[in-house]
Amino acid sequence: MTTEAAKSKAPGDWPTLLKDNARTGGQGQHPVRSPERAVWQFRTGSSVRSAPILEDGILYVTSVNGVLHALDVVTGTSKWKFQAAGQVHSTPSLSENRILFGCDDGKVYALDRHAGSKLWEAPTGAEVWASPVVRSGIVFFGGADARVYAVDAASGRTLWVEELGGRVYSTIYAAEQQLYLGCGDGKVYSLDPSSGKTMWSTPTGNGIDSSPAQSGDLLLIGSEDFWFYAMNTITGEVRWKYETGLGIASSPAVSGDLAVIGSKDGFLYALDTQSGRLRWKAAVGEVVTAPPVIGDGVVCIQAGGTFALDSATGNVVWRAALAGAVQSVPVLAGDAIYLASLSGEVYALR
Repeated sequence: MTTEAAKSKAPGDWPTLLKDNARTGGQGQHPVRSPERAVWQFRTGSSVRSAPILEDGILYVTSVNGVLHALDVVTGTSKWKFQAAGQVHSTPSLSENRILFGCDDGKVYALDRHAGSKLWEAPTGAEVWASPVVRSGIVFFGGADARVYAVDAASGRTLWVEELGGRVYSTIYAAEQQLYLGCGDGKVYSLDPSSGKTMWSTPTGNGIDSSPAQSGDLLLIGSEDFWFYAMNTITGEVRWKYETGLGIASSPAVSGDLAVIGSKDGFLYALDTQSGRLRWKAAVGEVVTAPPVIGDGVVCIQAGGTFALDSATGNVVWRAALAGAVQSVPVLAGDAIYLASLSGEVYALR
């Protein structure tokens, strides 16, 4: 997939949720060895309920008190910070010189990523928890006002708005000719990116906060009805589904024929993308709502600490008693791991 936010100028860059718009989760970026120490720690002063992103040696972290922090990854010191007008639960995305994020004040902000100055803001009718996604110069995102928005990335001008049947906390998967997302009305939607019109919708048994990923002709997504679904990307037909022990708010990470998803039952599930066959499941916490990350031979997850599991077996390779998460994701960048915690600390581990 070629999108602005998916392009990384350096192997360690991590410009959007789960590294890129294909939701690969950084595969191949991290060695199996356990990190030896924390080289720095930064206190944001507020809980972090989103995931950090990284580009050109700057780590960007949003905190619930509405501040976006730009941190130097070598020293852990602040380059700049921006105060939004409401709380922030949205994971930012980078597109060219812009950093984009949603806010509980009902706006999506675009900042100059070098200076932290505001370029534009796009209003909606309620809070925006999803991560904005950029493709072909257009920013796509949904909000708690049950609407999906397409906004010009350069100006912030609204191009179209489409109303769905429930709030949207799911981050959109932007393919070339279709947008995919889950909705609070329990349906998975495919929208036309040029108009926002619904191309298909497939019901599940409960609301959906999970963000979808694509593997070949399959769309993969979890639902609060306890099931993990694989749907045909063109028709929305359910090809297979797998039942977990509780609802699924976690978003899947995909690598080749492997999909990994967390469930509120406390387990991480590794499934074959084509058949839905379970390869392994592993207990990693009381509740798992954060997305997993697939590295080089490992799957990382923040759940009452940070775990690395062998991607072939699910056995724990190492565990760091840091950064329990609601929705945060570890950033795997070469020889470093960057973590954000519910208590507001940001860590660099090596």
